[in-house]
Amino acid sequence: MGGILELDLLEAMAKDGENARYLPGASFPPNLTANPDLEACLDGVRDVLVVVPSHGLRDTLTKIKPLLSPDSRVCWATKGFELHSGKLPHQVASEVLGPEHSMAVLSGPTFAKEVGDGLPTAMTIAANDNDFADELARALSSGNFRAYTSNDMIGVEVGGAVKNVLAIAAGMSDGLGFGANTRIALITRGLVELMRLGVALGANRETFMGLACMGDLVLTCTDNLSRNRRMGLALASGMSIEEAKEEIQQVVEGVLAAEAVKEVADDLGIEMPICQQVYQILYEGTSPREAVESLMGRALKPEN
Repeated sequence: MGGILELDLLEAMAKDGENARYLPGASFPPNLTANPDLEACLDGVRDVLVVVPSHGLRDTLTKIKPLLSPDSRVCWATKGFELHSGKLPHQVASEVLGPEHSMAVLSGPTFAKEVGDGLPTAMTIAANDNDFADELARALSSGNFRAYTSNDMIGVEVGGAVKNVLAIAAGMSDGLGFGANTRIALITRGLVELMRLGVALGANRETFMGLACMGDLVLTCTDNLSRNRRMGLALASGMSIEEAKEEIQQVVEGVLAAEAVKEVADDLGIEMPICQQVYQILYEGTSPREAVESLMGRALKPEN
C-alpha cells in the first residue's frame, strides 16, 4: 500500500521493477507500479488488495476508508487476531469500513519466494460475496497459480492466525532435535487445537481440512522459508526473541499471534495446550524443554 511502506523502499521498487529487499529476482509485470500516494493509488479503483501484518490492518483500513468509492470491494492477505480486541480481520474490516463493501480474505500455503519464482501454487479466497470470490479467483489464477473459493471467512482466518503459533512450536521441536515423530504429533494435535477454536467461533469444520488450514499449517511447520518456524529454531538454539527477530529481519506474526490466540482461547474457555506452551515460552520465561515436559506429562485421554 502506498504511504504505508517506507518511501525509500517504494522508490527503489519503482526504479528497479522488483522488491529487491524482500523478493529479489521477481520482476514486476508491466502493469504494476509502486506509488506512495494513497489517493492516486485508489482513484477510480473498484477492487483493493491490502497486504499488511495484522497489527497494521486497522490503521491501514482507516487510512483508505475516505478514499474508497461506494462500490469498492476490499480484500486482504492479513493473518492473525487483532491483539487485545480478539477480532479476526473480517471483523476489523466490518467495524472500520461498514457493511456496504464486499469483502474477502486471501490465504493458504503460499511462500512469496516460490510464487515469485513461478512455481505451481494453490490458495483460498473466502468472501462474504460469492460473485466477488469468483471474480477474484479468475483474476488471480494463471498457469502456475490456482485460487479456490470459500464462504467460510472465519475458518480461513482462524487457520491463518493459529498456524503461525504452531509453526514456532514445530521449529523449537526440530531445533531441540526431537525428530519427525514429535513434529508430526505437534502438527496433528495442533490441527485439533485450531479446529477446536475455529468451530467455537462459528467456522465450518470441513474448512480445516483445506488449503488455508491444514495446508498452510503443514507448510509453515515444515519448511525453513517460514519465518515462524525459523523463530522456533532460533529460540531452541538459545537466542532471545529480539536476537531471533534481528536475524530473521522480517515480521514474525506468530509472536504477537501467540498472545492474541491465548486471549481468545481463554475468553472462550477453549483448551489449546500447545499454543499455551508457546505463549509461556515467549512471554513467561518457560524454556522449550520445560514446555515439552509439560505437554508430555498431561493426563492421558481419548484422541477424539
